[in-house]
Amino acid sequence: MGSTVSGDVVLDGAVSQGWWLVVDEETGPGQIVAGPFPDRAEARWVASARSSGVNEDVCEDVHTVYGTRRADGGLSRRPSPQDWTWLAHLGDQLDRLVADWDESLSDEDPITTLVVEVADALAEAGLPLHDVSGAGSELGGACLSPEPGLGGVLVTWRQHDRMTVEQVAGPTVDAIGQQVMNAALAELLRLRGFAVSAFGGGSGSLVRPAV
Repeated sequence: MGSTVSGDVVLDGAVSQGWWLVVDEETGPGQIVAGPFPDRAEARWVASARSSGVNEDVCEDVHTVYGTRRADGGLSRRPSPQDWTWLAHLGDQLDRLVADWDESLSDEDPITTLVVEVADALAEAGLPLHDVSGAGSELGGACLSPEPGLGGVLVTWRQHDRMTVEQVAGPTVDAIGQQVMNAALAELLRLRGFAVSAFGGGSGSLVRPAV
């Protein structure tokens, strides 16, 4: 690989798509300062190495961006391979919701967007959505129910069948565990910037976009 400072940035003799170090500019789009790199980790390592001995206020503006360098030296941003992998994972999670959950909602409906954003936040935290009708429905997970009339999405936690159906640990542990998980979901979503209020006596949360 031939990564260089912006100018003639080449990879195997040709300008290539990859990860770049970019500095934001107040008067226009970001300026490429190094790249391309084959992965984000290497780009971040180079950014860290460049920061040695440089004023921290300047370094804060350097960030990694995936894309293709244009002939004019600018950067055309593109989804990275990691982005595509993540979007596929998020799509799989949304497929676990109740069938036709979005049948009465348009793609532009704010509730549709909210469902996707909540699912994204939970998935990024490593929390799966409950597979309502799939082969793993007994495993549990986060349940999302869009409620246009309430202007939000109801979010509750569904424990494994061993807890909720078989109650292998007993009803007290089942009930307290449910409360703990619902509270954790609510706190996580508040942390991610959503407006969250208790619903159904604390059995779940009504999540709305932050105002």
